[in-house]
Amino acid sequence: MNPRRKKRMFTIIAVLLGIGSAIGLTLYALQENINLFYTPSELIEGKGPNKEKPFIGQKLRIGGMVVPGSVVRNEESLDVEFKLIDTGPLVTIRYHGILPDLFREGQGIVAQGVLIESNVIEAFEVLAKHDEEYMPADVAEAVKGIKHEKPKYNLNNGGY
Repeated sequence: MNPRRKKRMFTIIAVLLGIGSAIGLTLYALQENINLFYTPSELIEGKGPNKEKPFIGQKLRIGGMVVPGSVVRNEESLDVEFKLIDTGPLVTIRYHGILPDLFREGQGIVAQGVLIESNVIEAFEVLAKHDEEYMPADVAEAVKGIKHEKPKYNLNNGGY
């Protein structure tokens, strides 16, 4: 192989390695910023055909309805704890901050946070829906086929 071809081959290899490294580093950096969406049922029972559950410490988004009577506010601080439900099990959301004006019991919300126990999320952002007709695409896909019924959970009786 003549020197000119060698130089061209090494240049091509160097460019490909550079592009590959840049793509790899970008994907590695984005790995921490990916927030998967779950419903309370998917969080507890698993998501998809393999029933994959998120791991403790994973960032995620969760959407559902705030259970009436479940909102507990700390009088000393901005800490709030409430339960979230879709059609199955309950998930506890802990949040420190001011909740949106549209937040209320029985309202649909989406929370972003970190899973700290199998059914407890430490939220850093809570978003309340302003209209029951509108749903983000991933929320609409998650609840497609679910019959919209009032949750059967009753806090006064301690269960279903």
